[in-house]
Amino acid sequence: MENILKIESIEKYYGNKSSLTKAINDISFNVTKGEFVAIMGASGSGKTTLLNCISTIDKVTSGNIYVGGEDITKLKGNKLNKFRREELGFIFQDFNLLDTLTAYENIALALSIQNINTKEIDTKIKKVAKELNICDVLNKYPYQMSGGQKQRVASARAIITNPKLILADEPTGALDSKSAKMLLERFNYLNTTLAATILMVTHDAFTASYATRVIFIKDGKIFNEIHRGDQSRREFFDKIIDVVTMLGGDLVDAL
Repeated sequence: MENILKIESIEKYYGNKSSLTKAINDISFNVTKGEFVAIMGASGSGKTTLLNCISTIDKVTSGNIYVGGEDITKLKGNKLNKFRREELGFIFQDFNLLDTLTAYENIALALSIQNINTKEIDTKIKKVAKELNICDVLNKYPYQMSGGQKQRVASARAIITNPKLILADEPTGALDSKSAKMLLERFNYLNTTLAATILMVTHDAFTASYATRVIFIKDGKIFNEIHRGDQSRREFFDKIIDVVTMLGGDLVDAL
């Protein structure tokens, strides 16, 4: 299988010599095309720092990160901007939609930046809106939508450019249980039907159970890794809880 993401011995330090914090401590793993991987860990474990380094929001202190075979730790300037714009899709906990634009316009923005013509933009938006069940909110502004609708619009914006990798940061954190389940089922659809490659950071075991693999991080290192395989989502959830229990109090908020 093709590696979409390859992480080699990355480390991330904050501070100076007198007060040095090692947020990521020699982490390596791969994500193959079409995988749905969840990263779990307690607050301060390094999971968000890891996502920030992969998304190029932050820079690694050492090591390499490859996306589609390209070492993104070496990218600068216009090449870095082009990579963010064309190769990554972002889904944030707080949606990050522009309040002055409709759902349609928020989704279209990602394509407009790439100078795609209006007719093609319209076709792509209608297709993704149908896939995510948001056709009825395309002409609404964010303040007119529910949390679940906003998150699905944000998801549409993330996948509309057909990125190599979709990064999701606590995507269900601001949603009620019904909206969260609906969004995760859409994620499952994107992954299984559209072969989207997803890397999701979460502290929630229910959310992680929708993934095909879960990587647990503790103190900046990989603590454990489990695969769903042929297990049902309920069985996988129980397996996740078993690992959370092994972690003790460090991940009590994941229960």
